[in-house]
Amino acid sequence: MNKEDKKIRRALKAKNWNQIKTEDTWQLFKIVSEFVEGFEKMGKIGPCVSIFGSARTKPENKYYKKAEEMAYLLTKKGYGVITGGGPGIMEAANKGAKKGAGKSVGLNIVLPFEQSANAFIDEDKLINFDYFFVRKVMFVKYAQGFIVLPGGVGTLDELFEAITLIQTEKIGRFPIVLLGKKYWEGLIDWIKVTMLEKEQNISKKDLNLFKIVDKPKEAVEIIDKFYNKYTLKPNF
Repeated sequence: MNKEDKKIRRALKAKNWNQIKTEDTWQLFKIVSEFVEGFEKMGKIGPCVSIFGSARTKPENKYYKKAEEMAYLLTKKGYGVITGGGPGIMEAANKGAKKGAGKSVGLNIVLPFEQSANAFIDEDKLINFDYFFVRKVMFVKYAQGFIVLPGGVGTLDELFEAITLIQTEKIGRFPIVLLGKKYWEGLIDWIKVTMLEKEQNISKKDLNLFKIVDKPKEAVEIIDKFYNKYTLKPNF
């Protein structure tokens, strides 16, 4: 919890409504400053792919190794890598990008536990955020694609927000790839059977908004094949 949130909680407890309104107003400046810093730094990075996954994944885990390999392969295709800047899958992806001499971006979020910036982010490409929603804008606005590895609630949040934005045509179509068939198959089966067939809460075409693979090379090929159709670089 940041200082502004603590002040607001104290004001709520004291029922000091005028102070709450004042704190909300000043909080807007902090939000705007995060957007400004993000736009200024991210607007210069060039084509990148956002890679998501658990902060708890250990270096000996197969998905850590796959994330590292995948990021390395992306740099060899001319893409930089954007991660959440923390440990686990994020660290692995930044490490792979560093190994491939590619751009290694970290959008770190300030949390009371679990998250601290990893050592493989380019010094001039680390941005720290207090607000998740500002950070998520940067992930989407400056990425040419999403590759999602096994993760928790935060990973699912980022995945479904991207799918929703494309589904509702709030952003242009870009590739979304899930890596790890065994990990994702239960979720995908539920989407197909419950959401689509039983409840009809989505359309069949929505299933085409993402692809599932097992190998890092396959994920990179999907991204690269998508952009080989164009002479322009989306978002730039």
